[in-house]
Amino acid sequence: MKIGDLVKHRGLAWARPGIILDIIQKKCWRTDIHGKVIDWNKIDPEPHGVVLMKGNKLTIPLTELEVVCEV
Repeated sequence: MKIGDLVKHRGLAWARPGIILDIIQKKCWRTDIHGKVIDWNKIDPEPHGVVLMKGNKLTIPLTELEVVCEV
């Protein structure tokens, strides 16, 4: 996955595609894995795509995106 790729949110059939504008490192607390009590020191940053979808810039973990069309 790289900047310029057309992607959509994995697992959401209704999700519209978007374009990756940038890739950044950001922490993401997953309650299903780590529980409800947040401790940012316990996790490392992971790659997120800055995605332009429907005129909005969203930061979404790359693990939750799938490529529709590569550049």
